[in-house]
Amino acid sequence: MPASAASFLPARPLWWSIGLLLLLSMAYLAPTGHTYILIDDNLDTELTVPYLLVQEGKALDYRPTTRVEHLLNGIPRNALRPGLQPLVGLLALLPPLSAYLAHELLVRLVGLLGMYGLLRRYGLRQPAEAGACAALALAWATLPAYTAYGVSVLGQPWVVWALLNLRTGRRRAASLGALVAFGLWSSLVLAGVFVLAVAGGAVLVDALRTRRICWGPVLGLAALTLTYLIVEYPLLYSLLLERQFVPHRLEFDYARLTPGGAGAGLLSAGRYLLLGQYHAGAFLRLAPLLAAGAAAVLAAPGPVRQRLRRRLALVLVGLGGLALFCGFYPQLVAGLQQALPPLRAFNLTRFHFLTPLLWFGVLVLSLRHLPAGRARGALIGLQLLIGLGMNTEWTRNVQRLLNRLPASEPTYAAYVAPRLLGLVQQDIRRRTGQEPKDYRVASLGLPPAVASFNGFYTLDAYLNNYPLSYKHAFRPVIAGELAKSPALATYFDAWGNRCYLFSAELGKNFRVAALPERRIQHWAFNAAAFRQLGGRYVLSAARLVRPQESGLQLFGHYTSTGAYWQLWVYAAE
Repeated sequence: MPASAASFLPARPLWWSIGLLLLLSMAYLAPTGHTYILIDDNLDTELTVPYLLVQEGKALDYRPTTRVEHLLNGIPRNALRPGLQPLVGLLALLPPLSAYLAHELLVRLVGLLGMYGLLRRYGLRQPAEAGACAALALAWATLPAYTAYGVSVLGQPWVVWALLNLRTGRRRAASLGALVAFGLWSSLVLAGVFVLAVAGGAVLVDALRTRRICWGPVLGLAALTLTYLIVEYPLLYSLLLERQFVPHRLEFDYARLTPGGAGAGLLSAGRYLLLGQYHAGAFLRLAPLLAAGAAAVLAAPGPVRQRLRRRLALVLVGLGGLALFCGFYPQLVAGLQQALPPLRAFNLTRFHFLTPLLWFGVLVLSLRHLPAGRARGALIGLQLLIGLGMNTEWTRNVQRLLNRLPASEPTYAAYVAPRLLGLVQQDIRRRTGQEPKDYRVASLGLPPAVASFNGFYTLDAYLNNYPLSYKHAFRPVIAGELAKSPALATYFDAWGNRCYLFSAELGKNFRVAALPERRIQHWAFNAAAFRQLGGRYVLSAARLVRPQESGLQLFGHYTSTGAYWQLWVYAAE
């Protein structure tokens, strides 16, 4: 066989995996925007902010005086995500849905290639194991991680690959490039800090063990750190150097948010251990656990088996300890938050963003000690099926293709409802002569992101960082409803990322569908405080039975075929 042909054959399974990934991605194809994409913590926040940054031309405008006028009456631009990220660039080139889908496919493709490269170089290196590597890479790429955060999770194999290369002196330029790319395409606060901490700790342990400093990984981590400092410059500058605003996160109150007691902590720890956290890719850890058990029994007897058992025990104990830490962390912070207020603002449980890769490490380590055959393939297949089955975005799109999408889960087009919101804008313009920039709105029973996608200027938003002073200014608007519901009062006062209009009758239902029609009997809304913030109209997905009690007048009722909502628009006179 020619050498060129022989060198091609090990890569052929990789092309099969790429083809299968593209085939699975076809579930997202739909006419006129009728694709389903994740809503909670995704469409309702993570896509809105970069879209508005692009719309206002302020993605790279990091001046301290720059404000994004569409949000919260003009939020400081530097409170929002950085502009040097691929999703922002795609939104400058494509409509929001197309940009999101292209970004998701790119993230998953990069994740697949990174895992395959890591396994072929350092995991399963035998020529006959190329197929297993490709299948594991596909299983990794289809995990239900939130791709709006870029490669924060799925790109981690590239970090490991690069650091191991730098440790052995291989492919220095490509490895440094991979680390810089990871810094450009991931979130510092969600994953980057913890990647740096764990990788730095590993370099230190390696130095102590070998009694020499390996400067390659040190240089790589320095490059990654420098990249984060450049990309996240607006956030770091506004919070650490100039203090442009006091973040609302400093009022997080874990003592009110967290159920106390050992039972609650152990239950949370169990979820972290066996399922993980949904932003980072929640999947049942069954395949790695079965593989570890099988390998511990079936590995070659003698020193090999003993060494494997020690390694597996060390990793599993570490994962268990991390799960206990994450499970009890809110209670720990609740006890320390008065003495150490910064603990409120920074969430150390985000070490869980590293656990999907660690569990795949357990799976790969175990597979190395299992004989090739059906059992090995079954474990890999099981992991692939679990990941796909728990990937809500993918399964919802399969349901949509089968005409079985739940009525409570709108497609992108139904959720954004451009025709419906366009009718509202047109009617306001026709009757008052006002353009959207001339007035401010807030939403009840639907996420403010819907108004934001349609060009409205909102007083409400779902943000993980905004000025504490605005939270205090907004509270009088909803104080009457918070007084009716201790749960909503805790939700806003002790957390407050959702700076929303609340109704005690709706509770935490922020997705009130058009049918059946929902009515609110009594809504304690402070119209005067609303007007003082510049508010003029309330866009409500529920009908107010007595709007005059709220200081409001019905401006219009709007419906549109295909929209998830029907809207009652009330004017604060």
